[in-house]
Amino acid sequence: VAPAIGPAARTAAAEAARAAREEAALMRAWGVGPGELERMPFDQRARLAERLRTGRLAQWAELIGRFRQMAGGERARKVENATGELVGVTLGDDLSRVIPSELAGLGVPELRAVFAARYAAGELMLYDSQGEQSTGQGAVIACVDTSHSMYEAGPGGVTREAWAKACALALLDQARHAGRDFVGILFSAADKLQVFRFPAGGPAGIDRVLEFAETFLGGGTSYQRPLSAACELLEEEFNDAARRRGDIVMLTDDDCGVTEEWMRGWMDAKHRLGFRVFGVAIGAPRVADPDSVLDALCDNLRSIEDLTDVHAAADLFRVI
Repeated sequence: VAPAIGPAARTAAAEAARAAREEAALMRAWGVGPGELERMPFDQRARLAERLRTGRLAQWAELIGRFRQMAGGERARKVENATGELVGVTLGDDLSRVIPSELAGLGVPELRAVFAARYAAGELMLYDSQGEQSTGQGAVIACVDTSHSMYEAGPGGVTREAWAKACALALLDQARHAGRDFVGILFSAADKLQVFRFPAGGPAGIDRVLEFAETFLGGGTSYQRPLSAACELLEEEFNDAARRRGDIVMLTDDDCGVTEEWMRGWMDAKHRLGFRVFGVAIGAPRVADPDSVLDALCDNLRSIEDLTDVHAAADLFRVI
């Protein structure tokens, strides 16, 4: 019996090493660094590892890790003034560079006079063609659609929800790297909304991050409720700390209407607070059509069809 102890011990040690490597890789994918792991009590670490292995989004840890790695690389790149790449947003009167959401105002009779006044004052929102754009000072807000259709899987079996949540977590990293607040807004129908705030000055606790990633509201889709909530948060930030130029990223797979009254208020707030809006239509190209509501709301809009491709949103991380 004795001679078998050596091989058995070696097998057990190899198995333990493999499990440790897998656990470390899983923790890294979710943004838990080695230092944080070392400070964590064993029982808490074991519970966290089990939650990460068995949670609803556990199977997409590799996708989340790739998103975060891609975003880290993009942060180092400068924005170039090249066709098809995002640039910043500035103010002026160059009608050739007016952003779509400003032009949308021309379709509403009540807003035409406002457009004319802004044009005369050189205060229309324009695409900035200067190349490199300084980082905004306000919060980064990810509005993530969690309506029933977000359960749908695309190529590689990746669900629309998983892609959207992975992108949002990479935006959380982006905000923390820049010393900016991050807010995750989960939305679906008009009566369903959940807000997760991650202030720049405090730690982004893994339990709170996981709660944000795992929460799914279900139901239909409403744009007004989450965008109004985002606007209120940026207004609050402006009033408390005089910060402008926040960034809102709308991640959705559905198109829905907004009222003219709401659109007028939205445009006024956008002009006053100077925030930018980036749209991502996930697995539903029609949502990004030129005449869609999302197109009218966003300064920049793209459609994502291959949900295994994290680089399809790479330009976001060069300007946010």
